[in-house]
Amino acid sequence: MDVQRWLSSGVDAVADWEAGFAAFQPGPSAQVSDERFAAAFKAFTERLRDNYPYFHPSYAGQMLKPPHPAAVIGYLTAMLINPNNHALDSSRATSQMEKEVIAQLAQMFGFATHLGHLTSSGTIANLEALYVARELHPGRGIAYSTEAHYTHGRMCGVLGIEGTPVPVDAAGRLDPGALADLLAGGRIGTVVVTAGTTGLGAIDPVHEVLAIARTHGVRVHVDAAYGGFFALLAGMDDRAGLAEPPWRAIAGCDSVVVDPHKHGLQPYGCGAVLFRDPGVGRLYLHDSPYTYFTSDELHLGEISLECSRSGAAAAALWLTFQVLPPTPDGLGQVLAAGRRAALDWSRLIEASGVIDLYQRPELDIVCYFPATSPRSLAAIDEVSARMLADGMADPADPVFLSTLRVPASEFGRRHPDVAAADRDGVRILRSVLMKPETESYVPQLHKRVEHLAAAGASGASGHLS
Repeated sequence: MDVQRWLSSGVDAVADWEAGFAAFQPGPSAQVSDERFAAAFKAFTERLRDNYPYFHPSYAGQMLKPPHPAAVIGYLTAMLINPNNHALDSSRATSQMEKEVIAQLAQMFGFATHLGHLTSSGTIANLEALYVARELHPGRGIAYSTEAHYTHGRMCGVLGIEGTPVPVDAAGRLDPGALADLLAGGRIGTVVVTAGTTGLGAIDPVHEVLAIARTHGVRVHVDAAYGGFFALLAGMDDRAGLAEPPWRAIAGCDSVVVDPHKHGLQPYGCGAVLFRDPGVGRLYLHDSPYTYFTSDELHLGEISLECSRSGAAAAALWLTFQVLPPTPDGLGQVLAAGRRAALDWSRLIEASGVIDLYQRPELDIVCYFPATSPRSLAAIDEVSARMLADGMADPADPVFLSTLRVPASEFGRRHPDVAAADRDGVRILRSVLMKPETESYVPQLHKRVEHLAAAGASGASGHLS
């Protein structure tokens, strides 16, 4: 795609629309000369250079990548109009676009009926889901795994409800047996399952949890902020395909959150929350007589805790879905490339004598650590930190990783041969391979990380085994 061409076309399209209204004189107070703007813009672009190269496959650190060109063009074009998707009166076109993309997301998750909307983030989307959970089961708490995102514990505090962590199995997934014991006490009203934890990319057994929850009259909310779009790979006849049961079970859950600003290729911030029962809309009841006046149709602001929301975000997602729909042969192919990259790299790591695999990846997140001698948490932690720093500091061939701190007990469950008595936790290395370009870059990435491990060990108190 010729991004500059289509951005210019977007500007022209908005200018043509504006020309259909009566001419007026722009207010002088906001006018800025080209000379003054040039100086500010130069300083601005220079400051933007102080960023890591999120676009490049050598950036294999956090969950970051540029949005798709279609999203950029859609966002910037709609932003020139600046609609507010709170009310139909302030977002006639983009409110309809938002309803259409929400319907596509509901179809992706298998919801036969739904009510939902976009949010400014996955955090706010989860807040809304837990708010509805509190209103439906007042006085009862929320359960979530110890590997769930910290937002759930935080939002339980915001909402004034009890949050209870549930132990996980040896792969970082919520333990159904421990959950069953907890639910038998009758204190829990909603269970949060995570479809793609942000640390390990683990997928909770949604189907098993759903069955247990229903026997106790408990609701189930799916936090698929990171992993939700991987539902497109469920049952795919390809080495990137995922087992179907957890993903198909989402259709029977009560709510789900997904972040289009992650695998939906959107700019920040664009989250989404969907409820299977449209009747929960009654829980948002409020009165805003100055915004809802030109239509009897439901305004998105009537089913949202947020008020002002970007119409440009809905426009960007709508345009992206026109060219890359949320289907296995559309957006699914982008996710498949990242998953294949993770599987390929995990095999290279398993054959390496320099780095070890922490656990097999389920999505596109790979966690690994240096094979130090002695094999102790202290040595692994020291070399992992050195690898992270040295990789970023190399001006000739930089590589950008991230670290994940795991408790000594969890490390020991996976690698009992490593001495764990010297500390209570350890930093290991973590790479998110969410850019499709990474698939062909994996051999180079692996070679570079092996070199960092060897160099890191030689400069630390530990040595490679």
